[in-house]
Amino acid sequence: MKQWYATRVSSGIRATALLLSSLFCVVPTAYGETYIAGQIGFAVPGLGGGLSDGDVNSPPFSSLFGPNTTITHGDYELSTSLMYGGKVGHYFNFAPWFGVEAEVFYTTPHIDQQDHAFTIQNSSVPGVTVHGTLQGAYFRVITVAPFNLMFRYHKTRLQPYVGVGPGIFFAGIKGEGLAPDSPESTSDNARLGLNAKAGLEYHVTKHLTTFAEWKFNYVHFDFDENQNFFPFFFGLDATYTMHLVSFGVGYRF
Repeated sequence: MKQWYATRVSSGIRATALLLSSLFCVVPTAYGETYIAGQIGFAVPGLGGGLSDGDVNSPPFSSLFGPNTTITHGDYELSTSLMYGGKVGHYFNFAPWFGVEAEVFYTTPHIDQQDHAFTIQNSSVPGVTVHGTLQGAYFRVITVAPFNLMFRYHKTRLQPYVGVGPGIFFAGIKGEGLAPDSPESTSDNARLGLNAKAGLEYHVTKHLTTFAEWKFNYVHFDFDENQNFFPFFFGLDATYTMHLVSFGVGYRF
């Protein structure tokens, strides 16, 4: 009985070792390659993202409180949103651990209805904070990252990687018009920011891969004033930060 048990344990250890070898010790490729991939996931503002650190840039609105008035707003809370997109990249023959990648993805982290604070300040008012309920609004962001610099550990099937590069962010806000025929949206196009990522990719076969990835986006938006647009009839600038988690499938050539 003891000998049978020892044999089963030994067989289990060998099987586990073979599995780990297939995951970590098998070299799928040792050369450069091109890849395409689709991705889907979530924008998760609860991890520390949102719209923050901005001013209300509407001179007529500010002038209601006297000359040289500045109005700053508090953080805008955003909702969790579905994210989807795709990417294409290439790792080089001369350095298979280094590559470049382009990607695009779309998300809609809408602005929640929330209590919001405005701080009003001028030469005679040291700072007065006004609170009110802010109606929510539709908010969408399209991110185009034309070239991420990619770095990976390429000698195993399970490959950790990191990447960083510029992002071009197209954003839009949509709400209710104050008049029946008034514009319903204001947008801010082609703002340059940061796109960073880290992930794990597993080579199922020589050509087929799966991956899980975390991204971080950072950009400053500057929305134009629109007197007919509610609730953002004033101009708005704000820093957009977002954490995203995605999963996908890729094909290697």
